[in-house]
Amino acid sequence: MDDHGPPISLHGGTTLAKAIVAESNGHWSVPEGTILASNMRRVASFVVDVIIVTTILMIATRSMIRNAWNLTLWTTPEFHFALAFALVLLTSHWLYWRVTGVIFSRSLGQRMFGLAVVCDDGSGLTSEMWDRRSLRKLIYLLPIVNLYFGAYEMARISQRHTHQSNLDLEIGTIVAHADSLPPASRRHIR
Repeated sequence: MDDHGPPISLHGGTTLAKAIVAESNGHWSVPEGTILASNMRRVASFVVDVIIVTTILMIATRSMIRNAWNLTLWTTPEFHFALAFALVLLTSHWLYWRVTGVIFSRSLGQRMFGLAVVCDDGSGLTSEMWDRRSLRKLIYLLPIVNLYFGAYEMARISQRHTHQSNLDLEIGTIVAHADSLPPASRRHIR
């Protein structure tokens, strides 16, 4: 009995699942044991982030930020006020996601749900990657458009074995449970 090996032998020290993924997609560099984030955790963390930023803006502007969503103001000759508030709203969210990403390697909402954003090989994101990621997330703040893109991305995340959105694929990131990452991949996560 000692002379028999395992029923499935793979060269390169990988599991069968990773070998299948490597054959179909060309690579699988996610650190072993990593648990990828589900749709619901990602959506919940996004909602928490939007609530945090919007609450701060509501306090700072004494609720004037609501004019960004005021459709009657958008249709008047004073639409530039609504435009200014919309730009403040979008810029604030971009800045929030970028700064929290660079400092914590995740947003506060992701931190609350125990998630981390890392490169698909487990390394930390660069500042430029956070810039692009933060900018691309702004589309989820645009009324009506956000419903289409949100539903589309949710479907993509559900369909992919890597749970990556199109944004993740473009930048080369994954969203994972922070505690499931190997210690070497967690050292930059706060």
